[in-house]
Amino acid sequence: MRVTVKLLGFGFWLLYFDFACCQECRRDDIKFTNTESVAKASYADGETMKVNCITGFTGLYKLKCEKGEWKKSIQRPCAKRKCGHPGDLQHGDFKLVEGTEFVFGATVAYSCQKGYEMTSRINQRTCRAQGWDNAVPICEVVKCPAVYTEKDITASGDTEEGSYGDIIHFECASPDKMLNGSSEIHCEETGEWSDVIPKCIEITCTAPVISHGKVVEPRPKYLKNSILKYKCDPGFKAKEGIPRCAKSGWTVSPECDEITCELKSTSFGVQKINPKGKTIFRAGESVEITCSEEYFIFGTKEASRSFTCRYNGQWDNKPACEEITCEDPRDWRVSKPYYWQIKKFGEKQSYRCESRYRETAEVATCTRDGWKPKPLCADITCTAPVISNGNVVEPRPEYHKDAILKYRCDSGSSSELPGHVLNCVAKEASLGHGDLEESNFVSAHMLTRHSHSLMD
Repeated sequence: MRVTVKLLGFGFWLLYFDFACCQECRRDDIKFTNTESVAKASYADGETMKVNCITGFTGLYKLKCEKGEWKKSIQRPCAKRKCGHPGDLQHGDFKLVEGTEFVFGATVAYSCQKGYEMTSRINQRTCRAQGWDNAVPICEVVKCPAVYTEKDITASGDTEEGSYGDIIHFECASPDKMLNGSSEIHCEETGEWSDVIPKCIEITCTAPVISHGKVVEPRPKYLKNSILKYKCDPGFKAKEGIPRCAKSGWTVSPECDEITCELKSTSFGVQKINPKGKTIFRAGESVEITCSEEYFIFGTKEASRSFTCRYNGQWDNKPACEEITCEDPRDWRVSKPYYWQIKKFGEKQSYRCESRYRETAEVATCTRDGWKPKPLCADITCTAPVISNGNVVEPRPEYHKDAILKYRCDSGSSSELPGHVLNCVAKEASLGHGDLEESNFVSAHMLTRHSHSLMD
């Protein structure tokens, strides 16, 4: 009986123990990342505890054991601690060399701008649990050593202690001397001056090598204000001005420029140019220009002409075409118009001649050779008539207007024209037949009678 009771009691105790164990929560069941390990291996039912983040992370978990399972009452996942901005560097900059943002474990490296150097031993900062370590480094400007000059040199700028970018300018105290070396030096990023300190020497010049020319009576050296004489090869000319030796060298660069002439007018009134397409000609070279129909060579009445570039750089004549025009013919035999308008090639002009002359055409036409026809006005002439039963006294090949022809009749015949005198007249002037077409001899008696009829 006792044995039975003891067995029952032991079984009850085992059952209670198993039930109690099933109500506990175990440490190994906590699976959060970046957290510290909790103190106990297991926790009883109803017990609460905190899970902290490891160093460099922020966050918190508060857990409660309920019937063998962890229940979260507070959950703030562990995240890297933020450090904020690492701090700007005057005259420098930084960049992230570890990480992508300013959080725990990130590292930035600082560097100085050109012309500055870092005086701090450490150039990096790392985000730690307590924030950024180290301090923002310092960049100072690069310095160059003091500049010392001789007495005959004047230096302007900070010669005691130059900083990066500083410039020192040098000049000779005497106007009769010049610098042998650079007139300016600047402090470089290496802490050295860009050049050596110059010296002042006597002003001299040397004879240059002149392309397409040569120096006349060359000297080993030329002193201040000395003149350089030189001459150029054929087809080249000296640059304008007289080269004198000065502090900066020759006042005018001794050069020989090729002599050329430029053909400027290549299209106006031009029909053809030979050689075609060429506009720059050397001395002695020629170009032939042919003008269009309504144009001729400038200042001439020629349709085509050759022009040569002379050794003074000028054309022997102006190589251009101008429009053909006709002005006043300046012919005293022309009576009208009193003022001739300028006409272009092919245009026409009506006109009239003086009384003793006749028009050779109805209108005058402007041509390449001037007004046509030529002449505009011709003499009014008569030829001696054939007189039946008579002959002309002192005959001539022709008679001008108003000339008198005398004739005599043969013995035994009588003249139908009384007076034995004829006048050379224009028909339109004496007989009123209109436009002048011809002239002829008319009896002086008939002319007088006709004149009286016109007066009546």
